[in-house]
Amino acid sequence: MSQTKPQSVIQVRQLAGRIGAEISGVDLNLPIADSAISDIRRALLKHKVVFFRNQHIDHAQQVAFAAYFGEVTYAHPLEDEPIEGAPNILPIDRRRYERKNGRRYSYDNQWHTDVTAVVNPPAASILRAFNVPQIGGDTHWSNLVAAYEGLSAPLRALADGLKAEHRFNANKQFSDSNNPFLKRIQANPLVSIHPVVRIHPETKERALFVNPGFTSHILNVSRSESDKLLEIFFEQVTKPGHTVRFHWNNGDIAFWDNRATAHLAPQDLDLFDVERVLYRVTLTGDIPVGPDGFRSQIVEGKPFGIEVSPLAADRGSVKRQVDTPAVELVPAS
Repeated sequence: MSQTKPQSVIQVRQLAGRIGAEISGVDLNLPIADSAISDIRRALLKHKVVFFRNQHIDHAQQVAFAAYFGEVTYAHPLEDEPIEGAPNILPIDRRRYERKNGRRYSYDNQWHTDVTAVVNPPAASILRAFNVPQIGGDTHWSNLVAAYEGLSAPLRALADGLKAEHRFNANKQFSDSNNPFLKRIQANPLVSIHPVVRIHPETKERALFVNPGFTSHILNVSRSESDKLLEIFFEQVTKPGHTVRFHWNNGDIAFWDNRATAHLAPQDLDLFDVERVLYRVTLTGDIPVGPDGFRSQIVEGKPFGIEVSPLAADRGSVKRQVDTPAVELVPAS
């Protein structure tokens, strides 16, 4: 019996001026040639987030696709109930968040870059839509390189030398002190110091590496100065001209470079009584480095990688060092 020939040609269609592209010509149920993987990598680096429509794959196939591009992490640093048989998968499930976190549709409903509270935030994330509403539920992504380049030259020079603290629960208020998610954060604090501007390890572009979801304050300035600077930086991160908006259908996949983007979960689903289930995997990231050579530092917690149970008592046992880049999203030579 003849084997299916690996798919080798993809098409890339740009969606917005500064970010986003849709990739077609590939079926993720079938083998993919190395040349097509290289083309997807190239498109990801250029467009920051790429989308695949109508890809009805399962958990194992999603993890296998992610593994083409790097080392797949555990589901989430604060995950305590992973999917049985799929510890790499984080469910984005309304019912799950209502039960566990007191939220409705996402673990963070502000603009954020995934898991920047750890010293090595994921290099990339891949999100698969399983059961999404026909109306509403759009996700936005922002290009953090464009956000940096949109600053005036004096502000870019200032930002190049700044450092900021990132932590879970940075800018959130919980009215219920018994909130399970809050208790988990308090019991397992994750805090890191990152450069405000990050040099992308592959493209060498400079990205404004702050986000409203995790950045608490800028170091070595007054609280008032920090608030004003972050207001300016967050305005750039969330500027509509730097963004793309994506409406989900079942089977759609979004793949984004977490080192150069922030994203915003749906803001309109409280208007509807609908189910929404997606599944996310992430790739192990490297330690951010700023223009002045500063490397991100741990304040509390451990690096994030493939360890089986991040909340276990032996959480200090990390299976892979992160002193060198964990994944290179570059075309093969």
